[in-house]
Formats: sequence, structure tokens, C-alpha cells
Amino acid sequence: MGYLKYKGYTGSVEYSSEDGCLFGQVQGLHGTLISYEGESVEEIQQDFEGAIDDYLVSCQERGIAPAKPYSGKFNLRMSSELHAAIAMAAAAAGTTINDFINRSMSSVVHLQASN
Repeated sequence: MGYLKYKGYTGSVEYSSEDGCLFGQVQGLHGTLISYEGESVEEIQQDFEGAIDDYLVSCQERGIAPAKPYSGKFNLRMSSELHAAIAMAAAAAGTTINDFINRSMSSVVHLQASN
């Protein structure tokens, strides 16, 4: 699966062999579905950008704030042992647990992206 990016939004790109077209939807929106399609990369990119623009205009006309993709918050459950180990590692690094986890996850994501 591929991804498109526009105005801070990320959209998936998938292929339907049944319909012979590309399709996708904006990722990370809760309660809002924005979908698009096209028969070529250029078409799906145009439809994706048009769908985002239409959504933003619609929100403005209705006087509501557009949903933001990914709020930047998520709850994570872990064992108390791991929680303690992370707290100690963060303290040893002279930072907060939140910053320690953000840096750790950023490193993992960047490593995977480069592979």
C-alpha cells in the first residue's frame, strides 16, 4: 500500500483488481470518512487533494473545525515492570518518560523507513 500527503493529511492508496482502479481513504480521522479514487497515480492524487479541499471548505461553511489527523495522543498499556524500566531509563537520560518514549519511537520509525 502506498500513501499520499496533502495539507497535513495522509491518504492510503490501494488497487482494486475487480474494478481496475486505485482507491483510498484519509488516515487517522475518527468519525470522518474521506475517500477518493482514480485510474492513474495522477488521477488519484488529484481526487485526493480535491477531497481534502472539499472537506475543508465544507467544514468552514458549517462553522466547524476540521478533524485533525492523529491527535498526537494515545494510551499505551504495558507491564508495571516495563513502566518502571522506562521511568528509570528516562531519569538516567535526564528527560521525561514522554520525551524518552517519543525519542525511542522516532528512532524506530526512522530506522524502518530507511530499510
